[in-house]
Amino acid sequence: MHIEVISNVNEAQSERFTHRTAIVIDVLRATSTIVAALEAGAAGIVPVETVLEARALQSGGNLIAGERFCRKIPGFDLGNSPEEFTADNVLGRRIVLTTTNGTRAIHKAMRADHVLVGSLNNAAACARTALELRRDIVLLCAGSHDEFALEDGLCAGLLISELQQLSPAPLEMNDIGSAMLGLYKSAGTTIHEMLQTSTTGKRLYKNGSGRDIERCSQVNISGIVPRMQGDMLVQS
Repeated sequence: MHIEVISNVNEAQSERFTHRTAIVIDVLRATSTIVAALEAGAAGIVPVETVLEARALQSGGNLIAGERFCRKIPGFDLGNSPEEFTADNVLGRRIVLTTTNGTRAIHKAMRADHVLVGSLNNAAACARTALELRRDIVLLCAGSHDEFALEDGLCAGLLISELQQLSPAPLEMNDIGSAMLGLYKSAGTTIHEMLQTSTTGKRLYKNGSGRDIERCSQVNISGIVPRMQGDMLVQS
């Protein structure tokens, strides 16, 4: 099995996903939030790229949620903080979500045979599901403003580590994959601190979202694996 890591959404050409399983990573915060929403009992999450698309789908009992530049979009029901997506807010509801980078990355990955959502929170479960699908794997780091984001690279390294432990055969990976595996192994117990000092982490902390960084930095606290079915992410 071959694993390819793509460092940011701008590098995600569609042909790199054909006949593969894609795992989309946006640790701070879209993919962490999607995991939290499904864990809280949301019926599903419809990822869209623009604010206008989200508003157009608001009818029919849907919740609309999202952010631009780490801030909740005015008039939306929810932002992009995992802590907002509680059972009281989302149980049984369909959520239309748009974010600056994460939902765009999900759409970029749609040429894959299977699209999963990965985070530090659900890495082990996500790796297990990806192996069961028996395809080569592409790890798409959403990044930030078309550039590499440290937190997504750490998560890619963690996913590769989990895949290595679970796979009965050796894994091949591209150079970025090898580098991200090394990054994760060097992090040790400092993942939370590394997220705090990352570019996105600093922006969130400045906006008063420090609790999100703590939540998103926790490793393997969830067994939820979001998976695209049609136009919606559901629990696999």
